[in-house]
Order: sequence, then structure tokens, then C-alpha cells
Amino acid sequence: MSREDRHDDPLVNAARRRRDRHERWLREGDMSVGRRLAQIGVLGWIFIVPTLAGLFFGRWLDTQLTTGIFWTMPLLLIGLCLGGWTAWKWMNAR
Repeated sequence: MSREDRHDDPLVNAARRRRDRHERWLREGDMSVGRRLAQIGVLGWIFIVPTLAGLFFGRWLDTQLTTGIFWTMPLLLIGLCLGGWTAWKWMNAR
């Protein structure tokens, strides 16, 4: 087997990738349970804060303008969309 054939061999490539992943895991380690829980908590806040802000601001506008739930529902939906988009961006940035 020539030197070029070994670079194209899928078994050699798989073994090399596994070795690299194992070395990276030894170097960086696994995340602790506390850090994982903290990330879940941050994700919850990223999603909930814009949703509640839209809800409260919509209710405030409706009480000021006496419009029922005219502003509450659209601002709640905007808050949900903004929170979902922000959470999606935060999850995919990692």
C-alpha cells in the first residue's frame, strides 16, 4: 500500500478522527452538571424575558388606551417570536 492510498483509506481516516476527538475530550473535558443547568437556565431567561415584556407592555398600552386586548396579543406574539429567535441564535452560536 502506497502512502497516498493510506490517506484515502476510510478506516485510517476514521481512526484518525476518533483519536483527535479523544485528545480534544482529554484536553477540554466534559461540561459539569452545574454548567449544563446554568445554560438551561440562561436559555429559559432568553426566551421568557421578551415574551413577558411584550405581554406587560401590551397590557399597559391597553389600559392606557382602553382597547381591550388589542395591543396585548400582537405584542405577546412579537415577544414570543423575538425570544424564540434569540434562543435559536444563542443555541447555534455555541
